[in-house]
Amino acid sequence: MNVYDEAHSLAKAIRESNEFREFDRIRKEVDNDKECSEMLKELTELQVQLQTAQLAGQQPDKDLFARFQSLSTMVMTKPLAAQYMQAQMAIATMMNDVFGIVGEAIR
Repeated sequence: MNVYDEAHSLAKAIRESNEFREFDRIRKEVDNDKECSEMLKELTELQVQLQTAQLAGQQPDKDLFARFQSLSTMVMTKPLAAQYMQAQMAIATMMNDVFGIVGEAIR
C-alpha cells in the first residue's frame, strides 16, 4: 500500500462527498452574489482578528466585537449566506473527523 496513493484516493472521496458538493454549489452562488460575498468576506476577516487577539491573550476590541456580532446577525438573515455558513460547517466537521482518524495512526 502506497500512502500517497491512498491520500489521493481520500482527496477524491472528499471532492465527491455530499458535503463538498453542496459546499461547492453554494460557494459558486455566493461568488455570483457580490453583496453576499463581501459580507461573508468581512465576517471572516473580523473573526480572524478576534481570534488572533484571543490567541495573543488580549481582550478583543469592543467595537470590533460589536461589528462582528452585528454582521453575524445580518448574515444569518440572508438565506444564501446562512446556507454557506452551514455548508462550511459541514465541511469543517468532516475534515476534523478525517484529521482525527488519520491522527489515530500516529498514536
